[in-house]
Amino acid sequence: MAKGYGQFCPLAKAAELLCERWTMILVRELTAGSRRFNDLRRGMPLVSPTLLSRRLKQLVDAGVVEHVNDHNDSPAYDLTAAGRELRPMVEFMGAWGHRWVGSRLNEDDLDVSLLMWDIRRGVDATRFPAHRVVVQFEFSDAPQGRRDWWLVSENGETDLCMEDPGHEVDLLVRGDVRSLTEVWLCRTTLAETRRQRGIDVMGDERLGRQLPLWLQGSPLARLGEMGPYH
Repeated sequence: MAKGYGQFCPLAKAAELLCERWTMILVRELTAGSRRFNDLRRGMPLVSPTLLSRRLKQLVDAGVVEHVNDHNDSPAYDLTAAGRELRPMVEFMGAWGHRWVGSRLNEDDLDVSLLMWDIRRGVDATRFPAHRVVVQFEFSDAPQGRRDWWLVSENGETDLCMEDPGHEVDLLVRGDVRSLTEVWLCRTTLAETRRQRGIDVMGDERLGRQLPLWLQGSPLARLGEMGPYH
């Protein structure tokens, strides 16, 4: 850990732990439900495995994170009681960022892999029927190998596939990365983006009408839309 502030102030002591690069993003991922190392990396694609391991160790040593076993008895991580107390801070910072700095999206901020991972865990699967529904996303401007994605919704759960799962596609969403990012961040609506031809939706009309309710937007962005956080 970097040299501290040399202050007894509780805020300074908290900042020594939480304000290092990637630490709060890691806390965000754990708060969102990621547990395994590879899942944490999917939500933090630019962090190196070495640095992620270091940040996890720091949080474990501080009593914010603990080692657990997931349902497959694989090594995983979870927030302790101290870590769970950080949820309001994550939500407050996310809501504040949405209202005051979130609109400043540079090209470097656009990441199709992170976008689809966030959508996968943020959609409201209950808006689709219990039977399997497949939504394919096709991005015109994504790098080769990351232009096509499939979200498979079934029985209230949603899986993300980077390769064709082999099921019939119910809805095809075509567009560019920025347009879908703006929709996901609640900067515009899906209907408005479709009118401006930033996104096209093809397929089952009944499911298409449910799509905006399913693709409801980033949870942190939705908090920001609600106004000052209480």
